[in-house]
Amino acid sequence: MSMLKIFVGTMYGGALDVAEQVKPLFEEAGFDVEILEQPELADLTEPMPELALFCVSTTGSGDYPGNFVPFARAIEELGPDLGALRYGLIALGDSSYGDTFCGSGRALDTLLREYGATRLGERLEVDAMETFMADDAAIPWVEEWIESQQLKGDKT
Repeated sequence: MSMLKIFVGTMYGGALDVAEQVKPLFEEAGFDVEILEQPELADLTEPMPELALFCVSTTGSGDYPGNFVPFARAIEELGPDLGALRYGLIALGDSSYGDTFCGSGRALDTLLREYGATRLGERLEVDAMETFMADDAAIPWVEEWIESQQLKGDKT
């Protein structure tokens, strides 16, 4: 069975809501889906999922949400080989914060690629100034991502 893990970094629940809203789309595509609200490095590496989706919001200062800090720090400190990891990334932010807009999603993207992971397609950046409900942007993006990347699990 193909496993998709959704790693969530959230302050007020918006990124978790996105994860819960897109989960059925991946299940329909044949994946077993696990949502991780308190992710640890072992969730990413032991075993490494066939596919990962990161749904990460950004604090006002452009940092990772508190629940996501230990996970990102573990990647930085332990430098795991992520060469087999394929992933997508949904970054939530607020453009009124200027330079820190989607800062945690952008930083995570850079971090994952630094350790060999391959992002499939473009990163989605959801601006709270333009999109009241992040899943309004995330659902069509995930539908297109599944189709354009030909993501099909082998759930049996």
